[in-house]
Amino acid sequence: MASARVTRPLPAARVASDQPRRGATTRDALNPTQVKPVANAIRILRYLSQLGMPSRASQIARDLRINTSTCFNILRTLAAEGILEFNPYSKTYAIGLGLVKLVDNSLSDGKRISAAKPLLREVAEKYGVTATLWRRIFPDRIVLVCVEHSRSDLRVHMGEGQRLPMLMGATGRLIAANGEMTRQEAQEAFDGLRWARRLTFDAYWRGVKQAEKQGWAVDDGYFSQGILAVAAPVFNADTKVEYSIAAVMFRGQKNEAGVNVLGTELLRCSDKLTRLLF
Repeated sequence: MASARVTRPLPAARVASDQPRRGATTRDALNPTQVKPVANAIRILRYLSQLGMPSRASQIARDLRINTSTCFNILRTLAAEGILEFNPYSKTYAIGLGLVKLVDNSLSDGKRISAAKPLLREVAEKYGVTATLWRRIFPDRIVLVCVEHSRSDLRVHMGEGQRLPMLMGATGRLIAANGEMTRQEAQEAFDGLRWARRLTFDAYWRGVKQAEKQGWAVDDGYFSQGILAVAAPVFNADTKVEYSIAAVMFRGQKNEAGVNVLGTELLRCSDKLTRLLF
């Protein structure tokens, strides 16, 4: 079950240095046989990978001691090729799914899930929530396979490996909403569930229909009292819900408009996860 834990934010992680020694120029640091733009592109990718969070062009150029204009052109090229992702609102760059696709065939299931962490971390930090990735385990369970917590003092703590009945929570509504069972089958499964807050099947089914209409689902304190979850589906090649990305927070933490914004954001993320995981 989700639990509230008061924690102090951790200090920002120190990034392993990819900078030249103090006083040295970029030219000095590079092997004379290297093609400088290629070498700098690799240094930028290594830097962002180690950093684990988006960064502005000016910060990257300063930390790596690359000419600002040169750095910007490299970043723009990498973003155009899908190797990096550019956020036009924050003006930051981060490792993109295109880079993961380059090594797609060598990634195991576990590594694919680990590759989703930066996306979850971005959601957690941007919206002050606990971002989670759930995987459907046939025939009738879901399991929490990846978690990223925000740095808020007060946050919902969840542990990987937690298993739930398939129709439980916001993810359960998504599975029911995507035509994988009849209303009668859903009600038979629903009757065997235990909820933290009283919930009738009719109310549950209204949530299923709402999820079918808008593409994302909400559980408002029924799975875990005092906790609100918003989730969007991640479809496999057979258009079945195999994963879901969910944002977990305290009830009342966001108003209705804020929940709607978050639901739309999770849909955007689910599209990225579909390309990443499948």
